[in-house]
Amino acid sequence: MNPDKERWVLLVVLSIIWGSSFILIKKSLQYYGPFEVGALRVLIAGLLLAPVALMNLSKFPKQRWKWLALAGITGNFIPMFLFPLAETEVSSSIAGIINSMMPIFVIIVGALFWSFETTRKQMLGVFISFTGACILMLSGHGGSDLKIVPILWLLLATFLYAISTTTVKSKLNDIPARMLSSFVFFYILFLPSLITLILTGFFKHFDGSAEAFKGLGFVSLLSVFGTGLAMMLNYRLLKISTPLFASTVTLLMPIVAVIWGIIDGERLSAMQFAGGFIIIAGLIFLRTIPKKTGP
Repeated sequence: MNPDKERWVLLVVLSIIWGSSFILIKKSLQYYGPFEVGALRVLIAGLLLAPVALMNLSKFPKQRWKWLALAGITGNFIPMFLFPLAETEVSSSIAGIINSMMPIFVIIVGALFWSFETTRKQMLGVFISFTGACILMLSGHGGSDLKIVPILWLLLATFLYAISTTTVKSKLNDIPARMLSSFVFFYILFLPSLITLILTGFFKHFDGSAEAFKGLGFVSLLSVFGTGLAMMLNYRLLKISTPLFASTVTLLMPIVAVIWGIIDGERLSAMQFAGGFIIIAGLIFLRTIPKKTGP
């Protein structure tokens, strides 16, 4: 497939998969705690990708392990807990909207760590979208309750995603997407996720009931599609495009997330809708691709 056409196909597919992840997190939280959901999500992906990781161990450059660990922890481990924690207090729709701010953090991280040049247009977009995020933090349920802490968790997760994305593009771009995703989930994150499950008491509390397996089904869907497959596609998208273009998947994700939220009975207040609209409006200014000025 033509690379230009392929990147747009990947963008749409990732938007649908990741946009659906927020409702799957919400459903999973009805059966398990946020740390169990996050750890199971990573563990299942690691088990599925183990054969690929084991067959390709000797092919991975030893000097790149530190960058792989950085990308994995910031993009595929810590956020897996932050999103479930936040969704215990905010709707899946709001989580999807906040996640759309990732292009902003890609620009910030790119400028701070990878010598990407920022433009006035992009800085204006950052300011506008940040204003929208502040409105969401103050909106709560129907505009009455402050929801600052869960919104900050979501913003931190999105910032970490940006660190992972720019790291992969700058330091791991020549590594095949399948190898990257399998190594991250099996070699880097499998053991920490297993330890987390042990500490939460998951193996003691799992009773094998129909409800327990139903919850495991939601987490498995989230892991297989929203984690394992999605990250493989995302690494491929990064390989054939720029970090900023790849991050624009978050512009389409809120649409999918809100649709699922509405189907599940969620409603956005006028203040929340306004905040989400302002965030998206700010992101319009981020379509200018930053240029790398360093070596």
